[in-house]
Amino acid sequence: MLVVIGSLVVLGCVFGGYLLAHGHMLALWQPCELMIIGGGSVGAFLSANPAKIVKEAFRNIVALFKGPKYRKQDYVDLLALLYDIFGVMRKQGLLGLESHIEDPQASPVFSAYPRLVKEHNLIEFITDCLRLMVGGNMNPHELEQLLEVELETHQQEAEAPALAVLKMADALPGFGIVAAVLGIVTTMSQLGGDTSQIGEHIAGALVGTFLGILLCYGFVGPLGAAMESRVSEDGRAFECVKVALLACLRGYNPKVAVEFARKTLSPQTRPSFQDFEEHLKGARAGAAA
Repeated sequence: MLVVIGSLVVLGCVFGGYLLAHGHMLALWQPCELMIIGGGSVGAFLSANPAKIVKEAFRNIVALFKGPKYRKQDYVDLLALLYDIFGVMRKQGLLGLESHIEDPQASPVFSAYPRLVKEHNLIEFITDCLRLMVGGNMNPHELEQLLEVELETHQQEAEAPALAVLKMADALPGFGIVAAVLGIVTTMSQLGGDTSQIGEHIAGALVGTFLGILLCYGFVGPLGAAMESRVSEDGRAFECVKVALLACLRGYNPKVAVEFARKTLSPQTRPSFQDFEEHLKGARAGAAA
């Protein structure tokens, strides 16, 4: 929602200020300039990036208007899932997890949280980590190093669409100059004509520079920054899992391990300790019934 509000503020302030300075909106309507700038930048974007990043970029832009990927209740479910996994480990040992991690969809532990089961990347990260704990015989320090490498790789891959959009934003002022230069070329060919038409061509050329800079710093650049921020926020779920698993491997009891994980979440999405306790009490009451 803030993306929409911010864009409206940019439009209102820029064009509102222009109108207050006795500017004429029709002078800014230059569809040919828009075609040069918009078409050129989109073409460069397509040329510079593989199809996967292009698709992910459009998907991430649409996702910005749907709100955060993980909400507070999702983190409550994630913490509860980790708590249940650690409970199985304490009762049945690491080998008791094999049937759960081989087929999470059929596992009663994972299937109790249908919203999370649909997040294939997150569930795959959890099950891969558990496989290492079950069959790898790794100490916490070794597992931490391995998980750090995996999270860094995941973060770089997730940030690639946002970085591609930011590079596209950087190119927009350049395409604005291209449009302006072409406008000047058109103006020079009209030097022997009507003075008013020459003035219109010069104004159109300057609008090209204006549009390139406005699109860069007012719309596409902030959009790429919002995508990058969103990726960073979504990555907290993976960091949460990593911290919880390492705490469990170091011998902490399930509640303490989950509390370590809860502390990694941002204050805006972090469920309170009471929220988590009430969720566990409700789950126990449901199981008893």
